[in-house]
Amino acid sequence: MTATSTETTAASAPLEKQPLETYVPPAKPSLIGLSRAEIADRLGEIGVAPAQRKMRTQQLWHWMYFRGAKSFAEMTNVSKDMRAELEKHFTVDRPEVIAEQISSDGTRKWLLRLPSGDNIERPHEVECVYIPETDRGTLCVSSQVGCTLNCSFCHTGTQRLVRNLTAGEIVGQVMVARDRLNDWSDRENGSRLVTNIVMMGMGEPLYNFDAVRDALLIVADNEGIGISRRRITLSTSGVVPNIVRAGEEIGVMLAISLHAVRDELRNELVPLNRKYPIAELLQACRDYPGASNARRITFEYVMLKGVNDSLDDAKLLVKMLKGIPAKINLIPFNPWPGTAYECSDWDRIEKFSEYIFNAGYSSPVRTPRGRDILAACGQLKSETEKLSVRERQALRAMAMTD
Repeated sequence: MTATSTETTAASAPLEKQPLETYVPPAKPSLIGLSRAEIADRLGEIGVAPAQRKMRTQQLWHWMYFRGAKSFAEMTNVSKDMRAELEKHFTVDRPEVIAEQISSDGTRKWLLRLPSGDNIERPHEVECVYIPETDRGTLCVSSQVGCTLNCSFCHTGTQRLVRNLTAGEIVGQVMVARDRLNDWSDRENGSRLVTNIVMMGMGEPLYNFDAVRDALLIVADNEGIGISRRRITLSTSGVVPNIVRAGEEIGVMLAISLHAVRDELRNELVPLNRKYPIAELLQACRDYPGASNARRITFEYVMLKGVNDSLDDAKLLVKMLKGIPAKINLIPFNPWPGTAYECSDWDRIEKFSEYIFNAGYSSPVRTPRGRDILAACGQLKSETEKLSVRERQALRAMAMTD
């Protein structure tokens, strides 16, 4: 790919895609993803007396989010009549696993089909990835079917934006992971497998703000799933108006998909930069509530050979982040079918990292995980959009040579 052709493509692409479809709830909606107040309202709609709603809501919350119940029949401290009434009107369904791939490094990728009341359109699907490590287990969660944005190096960015996920579909990914990993044991024994959440799957979370906020508040609730806000990271490509709002209303850790230190290059890699340039993005980071040396903002920087990996880039990166409590996460580019970018040479990555480290910044190089199942950073693309012939051929070639 030449610089000219890439710039032309970036300039002609819309900054933000519009969703092609909207969510159609099933005839019997799931209670997953509702707040306590919303659950109480639903109970009122089916005739539960006002005096009982708080108690019933707390029972449901405990069974859904602490114990991981998959049906009302499991909720043994709820009366039989109440369970029958709930069964008549609601479910506690989460997304359906239709495919599971397990990488040689233990990474798991699930293709999830989302419950829908639409009998005409094809059911929507998203991907969710679990990455086990010695000291943690990280779940990479999606926020959209497809993506609003068109980042030129990202596989998901080549997909259409089908629609935003609901809060229930986002929480449901965490619940599916716990189901598949048999991870609903009591927290007190310290044996949980899913310990960290990163909103780094398909989609731009800050273009689905309300659903992402509502879902993460449920995930962080200590009477349920109970994953600390300090163990939840929301990654954005730079939707500036919603960055400070995320700190105020969600309060999780922040990661910025930066990838370039000059506006002209970032305009190409992350076309949203033409709307919210680097200076505005960095100011939003300086204003992010709660940012401190103990709660540093992560700046993600994908290493692209001959594009953004020079020592001059490293020097400018250090200079521009001055005054921001930051760590820099260097990401070796993960190739995907049809891409024209290449990963930087390893010695170039090491020199880049060394300069940043010597300047006083933590600069870990993210170990590529799940490459053999296209589960690594920037590779997710759901089966909602079928692979092209060219992509299928590329996948076969990769399978033969890896």
